[in-house]
Amino acid sequence: MFRTPTDRLPPTFNRLACSNLAAQSAEQIALAAAPIVAVLQLGVGEGQTGLLQTALTLPFVLFAIPAGLLADRMSRRTLMAGAEALRAVSLLLTLALIWFGALTMPLLALLGFVAVCGTVVYSVAAPSLVPSLVVPQLLGAANARIELARTVAFASGPAIGGALVGFVAAAPAFGFAAALSIIAVALLSGIHEPTRTTVQRRNPVQDIAEGLSFVAHHQYLRPVFITQFIFSAASFMVLAVFVPYAVRHLGLSASGVGMTLAMYGAGMVIGALLATRVMKRLPFGTVIALGPVTGFVASVVMALTTWIPSPALAGVSFFLLGVGPILWVISTATLRQSVTPPSLLGRVSAINILSYGARPIGTGIAAVIGGLYHAEACLYLAVAGFAWQAVVILTSPAVALERQPDMVGDTAATLPRASQPTAG
Repeated sequence: MFRTPTDRLPPTFNRLACSNLAAQSAEQIALAAAPIVAVLQLGVGEGQTGLLQTALTLPFVLFAIPAGLLADRMSRRTLMAGAEALRAVSLLLTLALIWFGALTMPLLALLGFVAVCGTVVYSVAAPSLVPSLVVPQLLGAANARIELARTVAFASGPAIGGALVGFVAAAPAFGFAAALSIIAVALLSGIHEPTRTTVQRRNPVQDIAEGLSFVAHHQYLRPVFITQFIFSAASFMVLAVFVPYAVRHLGLSASGVGMTLAMYGAGMVIGALLATRVMKRLPFGTVIALGPVTGFVASVVMALTTWIPSPALAGVSFFLLGVGPILWVISTATLRQSVTPPSLLGRVSAINILSYGARPIGTGIAAVIGGLYHAEACLYLAVAGFAWQAVVILTSPAVALERQPDMVGDTAATLPRASQPTAG
């Protein structure tokens, strides 16, 4: 049987996918290298490394919405290229400061902050660009390719960054990351972005409010956002207490902890590889439900380790926590791209990234509950959180969808309720 051009992802999208792999790898390598450099070269302690991590996560909260506004007002390809170039410049400046022995903790935090600003803009604009590069029936496959690149970078980037710093020096790690960012910019320059319909610009506050209102009133996107927010908080409750819990209760060594946590990345990679097949064989709403339900099962398995202290059970839990939710990320990205008008897609993607703000909430709860009642109480509380997010999505109309909704146009922007496709 001959394949038509709509059977496979087009070359212009493949350039975006390769650019995404390079950009995500650059991010993960730099994120891994920065705290190692801070400790080994600058001699800082836990308090200052904590401040560094804050600087490296704050841009997601501060600039996601402005980035979404920009993505709806200008060429997304140009915006992504500029953001990635900004990251490359900050990495090259870090490299130069290391070479000249002039790097300080404030400069490392400042340049890291700037680099992550580039990450935020790229992460918001990329999902907004995908629907203009592929036909609607290939959105699921395209998102699976994007997420596969992210998971590969997530799994390998920290190891590469740590190895470069540990076995070579700090400078090559940042140099390699900068080179990857430059490659990402070069790949973006070869992408042709179709011209979008011109939308009347209003006051930025009005435009942001429009995006928030669209998600808040949408029958599919509202429960998806709530589910993802709760999931992020619950999963980071587990991650926050797992290392001391694994050492104390499961008897794991440092390498054992690392191997157990690696099962999370392995699950993500396998889930991304299987996503296209799964989305073809199961109803669309069922695929959406798989992530939250698998997350709940993973939390129950982890809680079982309080009664059966088995490292293998912990590994299974992290594998499930990776394989199911990556299907959620891919299917809900496809849903978001299908039901969101093109002129709103940047802002809606940015609102989705805001759900990451639940992560420090989860770690904060873990710090309080873990300090008062030990890690076991956090694991039980996480089960309740995962159960809550599963109920939210299972009682939503999104799980009743038999297929990917039809793409909507910009006329739907002001009609978030009436214009939505029905299930079936």
